[in-house]
Amino acid sequence: MVERPERRVLTGADLKAFYKALANPVRRDILSYLGEHGEANSTSVAKALGESTGTTSYHLRKLADLELIAEIEERSTGRERWWKSLMKDIYTPPGLEMTPDEREAARKLGALKMSHDLGLVTRAYAGYDSARGWNQIYRAGLRLTKEQVTSFVEEYQNLLWKYVTEPGDHPEGSRSLAVRLIVVPDDESTTD
Repeated sequence: MVERPERRVLTGADLKAFYKALANPVRRDILSYLGEHGEANSTSVAKALGESTGTTSYHLRKLADLELIAEIEERSTGRERWWKSLMKDIYTPPGLEMTPDEREAARKLGALKMSHDLGLVTRAYAGYDSARGWNQIYRAGLRLTKEQVTSFVEEYQNLLWKYVTEPGDHPEGSRSLAVRLIVVPDDESTTD
C-alpha cells in the first residue's frame, strides 16, 4: 500500500492548463507512460512512444511547466534528465468559481476524459465473457443527501488508496485497471 499524498486541488486556471496538456496526444501518452513506469528520460519515452527524443524532450518540459511532472534531479546528469509524474490525488472541488474560459476548458477536459471512458465501457461489455474475471461491471442507484455524497466519495477514494502501488513496483500478475466513479443526480434538477 502506498501512503496517500497530499491532495492537489486544481483551480480553474489549473484546469485550463490541464486541458491544454491532455488535448495533445503525445502529452497524454507521456503522462500514461510515467504513470505506469514511474520514472523515465526522454530517450526511454521516445522509444516507447515511437517519437523522436527532441519531441519527447519538448513535451516533457511543457508538462513540467504545467507542474504535471517533475524532474528527478538526483538522477539527472548533463543533458539526460529524468522525470516522474505528479498526477496523484488531483481534485477539483465542487462549486469552484471559474471564469467562462476556465469553465469551457473544464467542460472540454471532462468531455475528453469521458470519450476515453466510453471506449473503456464499450470494451468492458464487448469482452465481458472472455475477460476471465478481469472486467467487472457494477451499476447502482442510490438516494443520498449532499453530505452523504461527500462522505461516500471520500470513503470510495480511501478504499482505492488501499490498493495503490508505486509505478514500477506493481505486484506480479497485476494489470493496469481503469476504475471510474461518477456521482450525478439522475434528474437534471438544479434544486438543492
